[in-house]
Amino acid sequence: MAVPPPELRRSWLFGPGPDARTHEQMRACGADLLIVDLEDFTPPARREEARRLLPALLASWRAAAKVTAVRINQLDGEGPLDLAAAMAGAPDVIAIPMAVSAQQMALLDAAIGEWEHRLGIAVGRTEILPVCETALGVADVRLIAAASPRIRSALLGAEDLAADLCAERSPEGLELEHARRRFLLDCRAAGIEPVDAPYTFSDAEGAAREAAHARRLGYRCKSLVRPDHADAINAALTPGEDDVRRAQAMVAAFEAARARGEERALVDGLWVEVPTYRTAQRVLERAKRLAQ
Repeated sequence: MAVPPPELRRSWLFGPGPDARTHEQMRACGADLLIVDLEDFTPPARREEARRLLPALLASWRAAAKVTAVRINQLDGEGPLDLAAAMAGAPDVIAIPMAVSAQQMALLDAAIGEWEHRLGIAVGRTEILPVCETALGVADVRLIAAASPRIRSALLGAEDLAADLCAERSPEGLELEHARRRFLLDCRAAGIEPVDAPYTFSDAEGAAREAAHARRLGYRCKSLVRPDHADAINAALTPGEDDVRRAQAMVAAFEAARARGEERALVDGLWVEVPTYRTAQRVLERAKRLAQ
């Protein structure tokens, strides 16, 4: 199976390492990318058990057409043990928590490269996903992104980031709003795909609302921690019938105006100029690619 590019992985679901019941729920849900989390989601006493499960678990998820990922611990802690176990299952992505520096990414890049060579995995196949969940990580995401060609996306944290900001968490997410906007801007400037922070409250309606807000800002992907939120998030991040019709009307009107020698077209009160036309084309292309 060809691994879809980051922008088509709408939902990035975190789950625990040793919980077989949750693993099956993750496999069965609509999330596009599944992350075995050996850090916060796996108690230290159960990490060795989780490592033993990785090859079979990743194979099972891959058979279900999921993009597979493992979040390891820091390389100066249990990270090398996690990475060895993860690479035996050839995940598509290795996620690293508390990403704060280019040096950290370069060390992980080299370690992954060694395992790829040792295991006969195509060199460069394994992506690195920095999880930026501190003020420093968000502020320096452009430097982090430049550290390795394996970095095609970066993920914005929620709980740890709010704690680092001395902010109070709320379902409205106002405490993360500046970070959410800054992270998007800097990831786009760096040429990588930003993945929005997870909605860590229980209601699917709130997850859908937050995903729709993130989409308006420019996000195409969102992380999550509950399998039952996947469908709502996917729907929010997929162009709907009304979106497609509006984009088609903009494209048709603009191209007709250009054929008449006019520089723009008026559609539903909005002047469609070159940037708006390109955005409408992008909506149609995204809808087509997600439908395949």
